[in-house]
Amino acid sequence: MIRMDTAGGLAVTTTVDASAALQTLTSAEVPAKLAAADAGLWGPDAAEEAAIRLGWIDTFTRSRSLVSTLDELRTRLRGEGLTRVVLAGMGGSSLAPEVICRTLDVPLTVLDTTDPGQVSAALAEDLAATVVVVSSKSGGTVETESIRRAYAQAFTDAGIKDVGKHFVVVTDPGSPLEQLGKAMNATVILADPNVGGRYSALTAFGLVPAALAGVNITDLLDEAAAFAASIPAEQPDNPALLLGAVLASRDTIAIADDGSGIVGLGDWAEQLIAESTGKDGKGVLPVVVESPVAPGLHGPGVLSSLVGGSKSSASGGSQLNAPDVAVNGPLGAQFLCWELATAYAGRLIGIDPFNQPNVTESKNNTKAILESGLDTETPDFTEGAIAVYGTNASTVVDALIELTGQVRSDGYLAIMAYLDREADSATAETRALLAELLQTPVTFGWGPRFLHSTGQFHKGGRPTGVFLQITGDSAADLEVPGRDYTFGGLQAAQAAGDRRALRDRQRPLLHLHLSDRDAGVAQLLAAAKELGES
Repeated sequence: MIRMDTAGGLAVTTTVDASAALQTLTSAEVPAKLAAADAGLWGPDAAEEAAIRLGWIDTFTRSRSLVSTLDELRTRLRGEGLTRVVLAGMGGSSLAPEVICRTLDVPLTVLDTTDPGQVSAALAEDLAATVVVVSSKSGGTVETESIRRAYAQAFTDAGIKDVGKHFVVVTDPGSPLEQLGKAMNATVILADPNVGGRYSALTAFGLVPAALAGVNITDLLDEAAAFAASIPAEQPDNPALLLGAVLASRDTIAIADDGSGIVGLGDWAEQLIAESTGKDGKGVLPVVVESPVAPGLHGPGVLSSLVGGSKSSASGGSQLNAPDVAVNGPLGAQFLCWELATAYAGRLIGIDPFNQPNVTESKNNTKAILESGLDTETPDFTEGAIAVYGTNASTVVDALIELTGQVRSDGYLAIMAYLDREADSATAETRALLAELLQTPVTFGWGPRFLHSTGQFHKGGRPTGVFLQITGDSAADLEVPGRDYTFGGLQAAQAAGDRRALRDRQRPLLHLHLSDRDAGVAQLLAAAKELGES
């Protein structure tokens, strides 16, 4: 049986029988209550948090006030020669604008990293034409603040007199970053404080960088508004309700772009789903796969999903390779649909979809390690350019065999690379290689970016993960101005803090450190391929 629900130019098509879950939601009048921003939908323990986190339901209406402001700001910046937009942000502050600009083919440099090579490469590009959007709800995100400091120093060193005009700050009212932005003489834009970061795609966090880069954000808001009429609807023709019911039916969702327009939505949805549902030992694990034919899209317990159709009609988009669910429609509607679906799934799973109780743990570990110094660790062995920690094996191939052998049939492997996602991008090929071998879910995340998404699931979600961490020496380090650590030191501390959090939970963990990144990545890929051929 195939069911399709459509609204506002977006269609959710599925072969999954979600009738029981739909009945559970509609009999409790959940769609109407969510439309009314009822904070009690997720139980009394979640009500206080939900009461200040439901602004995303109609934020597309309030965000229209940003349109003229951002048009004027973009015109002024372009008139001053500031044509290159760099975004310094993490998690919800960076993922939505990245997918918006990738989908609409608008250039935007996203820095959600502490890798010294990646930061240095961005700093080397046309400073005179650069405006840096510094995005952080709290204003205390260490990655974002470090990049802000690096750019402020770089502008000063380049002889730029009015450094403040090269910055646009996006933050919540009353945050330390608001005061800092004003003190810098930067342009400060205040976001909606009643929207959590991962639900903020259609707030200032998603729209400011995209608009300054050249996106017509009115289209996104119109697309969301057209879809929003379906929010209180009883089934059928409530695509988000159908998607939420289907999402809660499986332990894992694999997401791929179907080639019909959307680019990179899986990375944004990964953060939304993992951080919202991965807690209390529960949750739906999101796995971003490279294409509709990539290993890992299908499998036992896996909900295969394809997304596409940035400008498609309700019936548009591809449904290659028989997915369990396809979500096709314009990007503004996609954002709202997945946010709603995640909230519905949270109700069915029985968790608070707005908190993130384990995200701060690795942050606190990082802070402690920066203050006390890295623990001394001796590798179990070194082979070529790879030092190996946490194994009884004596070769890289055997270490991978030992690790992957611990992945249960109901478990997953998480690959976590604290490297340069531009220069070391080939590292991501390990995901498909090991997914083909294991036939179980394999995720891939760039550190520290993933700490703000699947990092929550790793610690708080289903305790079935097995972990492969990859770190590497940098060819050259970079100071964090005004701090007693470097970007390389911060990156190493973040990786060590994450290892500590996983080891405290006795999660299986293999750590590979690359003394030479190019040689080490090549060696790792060769080992993964050998593993698959053995």
